[in-house]
Amino acid sequence: MEITLLDGGMGQELLARTGDAPTPLWATQVMLDHPNVVRDIHADYFAAGSTVATTNTYAIHHDRLERFDVDHLFETLHMKAVSQAEDARAAHGSGRIAGSLGPLVATYRPETCPPVAEAAPKYAEIARLLAPHVDFFLCETMSSVQQAEGALRGAQAGGKPVWLSLTVDDNDGTRLRSGEPLSDLAPLIAELKPAAILCNCSVPEAMEAAMAEVAKFGLPFGAYANGFTHISDAFKKDAPTVAVLEARHDLTPERYAAFAMGWVAQGATIVGGCCEVGPAHIAELAGSLRAAGHRIV
Repeated sequence: MEITLLDGGMGQELLARTGDAPTPLWATQVMLDHPNVVRDIHADYFAAGSTVATTNTYAIHHDRLERFDVDHLFETLHMKAVSQAEDARAAHGSGRIAGSLGPLVATYRPETCPPVAEAAPKYAEIARLLAPHVDFFLCETMSSVQQAEGALRGAQAGGKPVWLSLTVDDNDGTRLRSGEPLSDLAPLIAELKPAAILCNCSVPEAMEAAMAEVAKFGLPFGAYANGFTHISDAFKKDAPTVAVLEARHDLTPERYAAFAMGWVAQGATIVGGCCEVGPAHIAELAGSLRAAGHRIV
């Protein structure tokens, strides 16, 4: 089977490599202070076997930048992130670039999501900026049907394929973090026709149930889980930092690869990693895929 191997987490890798204290600006601030580290991380994922570099644009939104008076850097930051991915791909000699579109306002908090009519133009602005530089868009960590709709409608403005990735309840992979069943997305998916459906930034244990649900949409599907113990209440407050999230210590590369191979056995053709899943995990997963006779594309 042909498998697309995504990269792993970016933000946590950046913080680990720079040693900087996390801020509410997350990986955006690190990119301002240490831009070439982003390129190096992309390069390490390519070397590990990934065929996709996901741009470090997840949190570059006006609402996040305005809080810290750096909104004038909106376009500059997007272009800097894109160039780091492009440089790494050029050095590697192959690969695709996914333009990351993260949630507006806050992650894991669907109640903060703007209405679709307000969200879609914001995503469209980013999609047009990134379109000349990316192969497809990856709307990531969408917590509700409304959040997914705003991102999908906006991303279409870029004229490239759009992959939709949803974050599910850590204790019930059949539901979005909003509590809505994944099946509630069916009308939206039928209308807007994303090129793939994924689940991300939930614990690996939740993904088996999630894969069983997203398989029903009849599109290419997959997962890339995180390595957090859980999403704490402190992280759901205004302007949090990743310092309030705890990484688990049992998620070795071998264990993560075993989870991902389980998703492949369910029919997933796109796998990778999210926060706290690094190059070593991706390398182990690449080896497991090849050993099982799959072709990484």
